[in-house]
Amino acid sequence: MTDTALTPSPVDKRRNGIGRIVTASLVGTTVEWYDFFLYGSAAALVFNTAFFPTDDPLTGTLIAFLSYAIGFLARPLGGLVFGHFGDKLGRKRLLVLSLLLMGGATFAMGLLPTYAMIGAAAPILLTSLRLVQGFALGGEWGGAVLIVSEHGGAKHRGFWASWPQAGAPGGNLLATGVLALLAVVQSEEAFLAWGWRVPFLLSGVLVVIGLWIRISVSESPVFLAAQAAKAASGTKERPPIVEVFRTGWREVLGAIGLRFGENVSYYILTAFVLVYVTVQLELSKSLALNAVLIASAVHFATIPLWGALSDRIGRRAVTLVGAVGMAAWAFAFFVLVDSGDFWTVTLSVTVGLLFHGAMYGPQAAFVSELFDTRVRYSGAAIGSQLASIAAGALAPIVAVKLLADYGSSTPVSVYLCAAAVVTAITAAVIRETRGRDLTSDVRA
Repeated sequence: MTDTALTPSPVDKRRNGIGRIVTASLVGTTVEWYDFFLYGSAAALVFNTAFFPTDDPLTGTLIAFLSYAIGFLARPLGGLVFGHFGDKLGRKRLLVLSLLLMGGATFAMGLLPTYAMIGAAAPILLTSLRLVQGFALGGEWGGAVLIVSEHGGAKHRGFWASWPQAGAPGGNLLATGVLALLAVVQSEEAFLAWGWRVPFLLSGVLVVIGLWIRISVSESPVFLAAQAAKAASGTKERPPIVEVFRTGWREVLGAIGLRFGENVSYYILTAFVLVYVTVQLELSKSLALNAVLIASAVHFATIPLWGALSDRIGRRAVTLVGAVGMAAWAFAFFVLVDSGDFWTVTLSVTVGLLFHGAMYGPQAAFVSELFDTRVRYSGAAIGSQLASIAAGALAPIVAVKLLADYGSSTPVSVYLCAAAVVTAITAAVIRETRGRDLTSDVRA
């Protein structure tokens, strides 16, 4: 390869602009999280009757959340497959594929017949599409944060890499906002009959927009440099999945620990709270949805601020603030929600999500900096998605089960606190990564 071939063209330079890269990642992750969270909200509000009808509302909701959790089971497989090919072929191609898979599955959900129409085939089809969603999202997170981390410099990496993280509350904001709007303009009967399909079908439009932006950016320069160096050396390397478990298993465990409390807290604060408010407190769906909507807007705006703070004081310190804060807030959270007052409920969710953001904002840069370039996609994807099974997939199920068994929120608070402590311990013992040169190999 000649020097000229390695020199970026003017077009490549424009495509490599950090603002453009961040926009492409943020829009793509927002669309994918919109699709994924839409299912969680619908599981709490609609699917328990439309696809999993039972005599007991909590039992129907529990079954709906089990189908929700199945999507998490597919995420590690998606992480393995996307991580392997992302480390072999590049970040960009796999990000385009993940968006297509996610959007297609979500759009198809909006066309599904319900249990009343075709019986048991309805929940089977729904669950199958949920598996496709999980597989796609399993490959999305690692690629989206890496392509930003590998384009930006070390000095402001925490800030820039936190923007794809903001896609999670951004997607939740969109999903909850659409559902909240429909709940206001439609009757309960119309919403359950057909209105819930609208946000799923809307996914098709969002995917087209996301693809248009995502296709326009160029590949990670760090990845391209690593590929060029490997080609020049002529050495044959092990498959990334083998290499990451052979040399980076400690980093994988670290990524799992960093994600654990963050995952559990997020799904309790945004998904389980919908069940708690509507079923346990017997308050309106609109109250719950609007509270989460406002809190998600604050969450979206503050995640980059936490990422920027991690550039100044370190990834570990900011993560510890979030984890310790969440452990304490776990007990105040339900006390405030039990008031039933809209603004008090909103405050409880907002403060909880602020502590979550302190764990989540630095996480993209933190996890990216743990791994070497040759296995970075595999390591980040596998670590994050294994955590999603142990934490995010089980969180709503465990919380609903604890509520059903004890009739109290206290066991849920203990569970949330314990999860946050796991992340606090991980952040306390793991090495600081702020300022790492991603082109270097720590094992070289």
